[in-house]
Amino acid sequence: MAFCSFFGGEVYKDHFTPGIYVCSKCDHQLFSSRSKYDHSSPWPAFTETIHKDSVSKHKEARPGAYKVLCGKCGNGLGHEFVNDGPKKGLSRF
Repeated sequence: MAFCSFFGGEVYKDHFTPGIYVCSKCDHQLFSSRSKYDHSSPWPAFTETIHKDSVSKHKEARPGAYKVLCGKCGNGLGHEFVNDGPKKGLSRF
């Protein structure tokens, strides 16, 4: 699912209803709501994907940054940053 909405605000950041997040372009399964956690960014954050091939990651020029794409159609999903993840005791799940 393309979570990013730069002009209208992020609608899935505080969305914790149980379910599966899928790509908005091809419906490929990406993340389970069980792996979602509170994060300081305006976008939703997850600790793991549904399947090994749910997403693909491509190293960016900025050290420790990866562009994350849908593993099936290549739709842009956002970024992953090394050493950025849930802190113990802060995760909702």
